[in-house]
Amino acid sequence: MDSNIISHALQYAGILIEGILVFYVPLSSQRKRWGVVLFYLASLLVTQVTRAWVLHVYGFYSRQYSYVYWTTDFLLVIAAFVLVCLFFRRACLDQEKMWRFVRLLLVFIFVLVVGISGLSFLRNYSQLSTYIIVEFNQNLYFACLVLNTLLYLLLQQVESTDDQLGLLVCGVGIQFAGPAATMALLHLTTGEHFASLLNSFTIPTCTLGMLLVWAYAIVDVRDKTLKVVRHGPILAEAMIDPNV
Repeated sequence: MDSNIISHALQYAGILIEGILVFYVPLSSQRKRWGVVLFYLASLLVTQVTRAWVLHVYGFYSRQYSYVYWTTDFLLVIAAFVLVCLFFRRACLDQEKMWRFVRLLLVFIFVLVVGISGLSFLRNYSQLSTYIIVEFNQNLYFACLVLNTLLYLLLQQVESTDDQLGLLVCGVGIQFAGPAATMALLHLTTGEHFASLLNSFTIPTCTLGMLLVWAYAIVDVRDKTLKVVRHGPILAEAMIDPNV
């Protein structure tokens, strides 16, 4: 089967799941809890639909597609950083002292990424149109991967009871880890065909994996909420009489 067909099938499967979740989450009884998730899902959906439309109209090698791809990539990596920051806030909701430290750390890392990208740009100022965006995106993307890993370790350390947050963080880890590995392989092999092909499969596959984990987390919360609502009197009685 043609590799492009597989890549497009994975991409369109991701768009379909994103669309379903974007419409499903606002209908959930826990929609306020999922606000940040809805924000990122909407960002992914708008990005992928826009890229697919420009690709269909102008073609893969067009200047229009290149501009749209890197612009949306910049917006998407900013959205990813905001997502991780808000997950940290949710993890530290009952620990204000820890949150104050984490907040300073997040600001420092963002400023550091901007500074490193700026220095790289000064050494390659002749490539203004693309280099600084690519460099910044890759640096911030890697920072998001590291921060998400630290967040996962933090959740294990504080013994968080927020199971849904744990699933969300694991989903983000799936999306970030695969592409980061293939991008590193691309750098090591200087863009060899096999590495490029692997990268084209890895990105939509990992995004699809994240969406499936998130869908499970969102539906699982909804199911638990419905059970509590429907069986509230039984649960209350069970607290009094263990034999219920």
